[in-house]
Amino acid sequence: MESRPQKGVIVKIQRFSIQDGPGIRTTVFFKGCFLRCLWCSNPETQEPRIEMEYSKEKCIPQCYECVGRCGAEAISKDGEYIAIDRKKCSGCGRCVKVCYRKALTVVGEGMDVAEVLNEIEKDRPFYEKSGGGVTLSGGEPLYQHRFAVQVLKQCKERGISTALDTTGYVEWDILKNALEYTDMVLYDIKHLDPEEHKKLTGVSNDIILENARRISEKSFPILILRIPVLPGINDDPKNLEKLAQFARSLPNLPAIHLLPYHRLGVFKYARLGREYILKNMQPPTRDYIHRVAELLEKFGIKPLVVT
Repeated sequence: MESRPQKGVIVKIQRFSIQDGPGIRTTVFFKGCFLRCLWCSNPETQEPRIEMEYSKEKCIPQCYECVGRCGAEAISKDGEYIAIDRKKCSGCGRCVKVCYRKALTVVGEGMDVAEVLNEIEKDRPFYEKSGGGVTLSGGEPLYQHRFAVQVLKQCKERGISTALDTTGYVEWDILKNALEYTDMVLYDIKHLDPEEHKKLTGVSNDIILENARRISEKSFPILILRIPVLPGINDDPKNLEKLAQFARSLPNLPAIHLLPYHRLGVFKYARLGREYILKNMQPPTRDYIHRVAELLEKFGIKPLVVT
């Protein structure tokens, strides 16, 4: 009997990306993540399972068409609108088919490697002209590491440049396997203090820092450290100095990219039935970011501000 192709759960495949590595790229957003960063702009990628988003502002009052269509009995009437029991929801999507205003949408789709590669191949001419390629992102792509490695491997076999956007919170053997088919690693460093890191993300940074060191020792793939700038959280001089010391301690000094905090994903939390904890945090100004960059320069590293 012929085996079925392996499938991954993909949130979306974004074409013409210009901030996920060099050139014009296709970014594949994987579902599932080991971290729970308080500021996450892609909360729909955190849970590995297929989910439902509910936009109440689009819902037709007293419609209730979706209530009877839910085989898991996860949708109930809530005044003029509906409520979703997220624990019961199986992500089957039956409710979406009768939602005329598209207030309900499915987040996540099962795709096999061939389907993902088919989408990636559509923009090959742009990769070749711009020096671009494909970037695996998420979530954490290595949450689905077997599937992610197969996508990376087949991209390399087809001559498509690859980048891996990762938290680094994964066993070294898994990461090492993925690196064999990766040209560039976009590596997130949230905070240098392990306890603060755990408060902000739910996990310590011990494995993350150790894996960054191991990647740097290999000298290839190219390593870029990406630092989210979170006003009042990780931008104090003490943490920035530790960041600079860590970067300078690596065998091959990586590039440093500063990613200013933004609020573009805040609306997604309500649609997923979650609360956004940092509701009062505001994005840093351009001058603020440049002051952070100047402080890092004083500590011996020259970062690039990515906007």
